[in-house]
Amino acid sequence: MRELLTVPLGTGVRATEVYSGVARMAGVLWCTRVRATAGRRAATAVVVVHPSSNFLGHYALEAWAARGVDAVAMTTRYIGNDSALLLENCVLDVAAVLGHLRHEGYERVVLVGNSGGGGLVALYQEQALRPTITSAPGGAGPDLTQAVLPPADGLVMLMAHPGRANLLVEMLDPAVLDERDVHRRDPSLDLFAGDRVPPYDRAWLDRYRRAQRSRNDRITAFAREEIARLRAHTGGRVQDAPLVVHATCADPRNIDLTIDPSDREPGTLWGDPYVANLIPTTLGHLTTLQSWLSQWSIETSHGDGPARLGGVEVPVHVIYGTADQACFPEHAQQLYDAAPAGGRRLTAVAGGRHYLNGQQEQIDEMADVLVGWTEEVL
Repeated sequence: MRELLTVPLGTGVRATEVYSGVARMAGVLWCTRVRATAGRRAATAVVVVHPSSNFLGHYALEAWAARGVDAVAMTTRYIGNDSALLLENCVLDVAAVLGHLRHEGYERVVLVGNSGGGGLVALYQEQALRPTITSAPGGAGPDLTQAVLPPADGLVMLMAHPGRANLLVEMLDPAVLDERDVHRRDPSLDLFAGDRVPPYDRAWLDRYRRAQRSRNDRITAFAREEIARLRAHTGGRVQDAPLVVHATCADPRNIDLTIDPSDREPGTLWGDPYVANLIPTTLGHLTTLQSWLSQWSIETSHGDGPARLGGVEVPVHVIYGTADQACFPEHAQQLYDAAPAGGRRLTAVAGGRHYLNGQQEQIDEMADVLVGWTEEVL
């Protein structure tokens, strides 16, 4: 049976951080908990998190609880809306939930970073051990060196990519010539040109990847310049403004299955790649200057999972699905290679899609290996 768990925000929420007035007044984070045994606390809590996705109905909670752990799906203050998200604030939200669970008496807490949660839990654990970050990259956000960050006992990267910026730089459409006009395009870099069919020439693909990085860096430079202008024009009273980024779903891997081969089908989590590239519901389209620097800029974001895992000392388990259309085998390998050599594991779930939707066999397999691993190493 699922129960609603409310966790007070340890640092409070400023009015500019979330859109909902009700959420601001409540001052809590919402979590769902499924207990292994009704009315009793298990020794281990498994906590699954994403920077913004609504995990209150997470598909794996019952499967984990059935194997003897209390399963908790947490949300951050940015539930359902990542447009103004700062990863550094998400770190504080994870700390609030872990601190609450420790206070309840759990002996062990395992953090599961699902999808975009991978980079977040790596960042959290690194800062919990050795805090160094004094603000978000744009100068806003919290000083993590002054925060109480209870460390987790183990990390699981579940169908996770290396980080939001790492993923977006591989998805940005490099054919865009004018950020104000998505239809002004460089035909030599147009993934969707009618005469361009897979498998793609590897020299062209290398040029494509470099152009993606260049576009990401150009947007980063613009964000920095605009923040400086805002501060100058407002006397420092305003430090952020909206930012629209067009064409953010153009990873060649979604069309050419010979790139990072796996069991996946062509297409994206949002359907046809051409359509997904332009619709507003794919990643990074609607953001802010500060949020871009915190979560989407490959140059400035603190959420680079592999880089952060280098400072983690607890066991790390990377679990990926071989049919995932968003988090690829290369991503899993990057995370595994970066984890501490003495306590890492890499597990492939054959045929597993990104959220294992409708895949009960794969859910059971994933739950077996995840909970079995916690019992073995913690």
